[in-house]
Amino acid sequence: MTLAHLPPLPASLVGSYAQPDWLIDRARLNDRLPPRVRAQELWRVPAPLLEEAQNDATALAVFDQVRAGVDIVTDGEMRRESYSNRFATALDGVDLDRPGEALDRTGRPVPVPRIVGPVRRRAPVEAPYIAFLRAQTNKPIKITLPGPFTMTQQAQNDYYPDEASLALAYADAVNEEMLELFAAGVDAVQLDEPYVQARPERAREYAVAAIDRALHGATGTTVLHVCFGYGKHVADKPNGYAFLSELDRCAADEVSLECAQPRLDPALLAVLPSKRIHVGVIDLRDTAVETPEVVAERIRGAMRHVPTERIVVAPDCGMKYLPRDVAYGKLCNMVRGRDLVLNELL
Repeated sequence: MTLAHLPPLPASLVGSYAQPDWLIDRARLNDRLPPRVRAQELWRVPAPLLEEAQNDATALAVFDQVRAGVDIVTDGEMRRESYSNRFATALDGVDLDRPGEALDRTGRPVPVPRIVGPVRRRAPVEAPYIAFLRAQTNKPIKITLPGPFTMTQQAQNDYYPDEASLALAYADAVNEEMLELFAAGVDAVQLDEPYVQARPERAREYAVAAIDRALHGATGTTVLHVCFGYGKHVADKPNGYAFLSELDRCAADEVSLECAQPRLDPALLAVLPSKRIHVGVIDLRDTAVETPEVVAERIRGAMRHVPTERIVVAPDCGMKYLPRDVAYGKLCNMVRGRDLVLNELL
């Protein structure tokens, strides 16, 4: 199956799925903010066996998505300590031995990559694992990459003359990876750009230019994900986006939005008239599993303002911090709720 042959209201993960407890130290993971530098102490499996263990976890993540009925499958980000640090720390120009410091979007200082030279991609990061992922399913597959604006906000710049220059360098590195992912057989590539919401004034200066550069020459579907931060770490979220209408002019084909936890007014989705929208219908802070009826009502709310053919059904954000049984239950009821709405359309 390809993206062109998906049913109406296709269901997709945003990116991450719950990693098994035998793979990741969940207590350590939960007790800290998402790492920006490497955090190898999070892995329970010794280094010589880690890749095999990550392969097994990826196969399990795909299996859960397929049996839940998800239409667009991801690798669950099983190889990652966080959504951004795996790629950001694999680049040239970064001093990994002497990290810098920056404020997280929560306002707390955290260790971050320190930029000491030209940022360049030295080797493929995710592309080498696409053949393994493709062997697990015949469904369309999506891979996520951290966006250039967000990586700029998560770094200490000791080399470039300004943030915009660093963002464009990151964009070139992301672009190289994106092109290889499509060449390897990926159907969709998503850029994660949560910091355009957290720092809208800076985003208005150079975010769209960096995003467009990162997506230049894409040969498949491109998605841009924006959120307010993981539900695990952020409780009180605004019910509107500070940087949203500006994304309608970016190069991404689709925009993925957190809507459930902040109880976003679905009327706001109308500010993206040219984009297909991944509507977040699963609240990831709440560990109770939504009923199909709750999911269906959230989908109907979006359909009052966005045509059905421009809606993808998704969780708010990555499911990394949920227990596996909760993550799977939410996925199943997300699809069941979507099916309730589809049956009404027949």
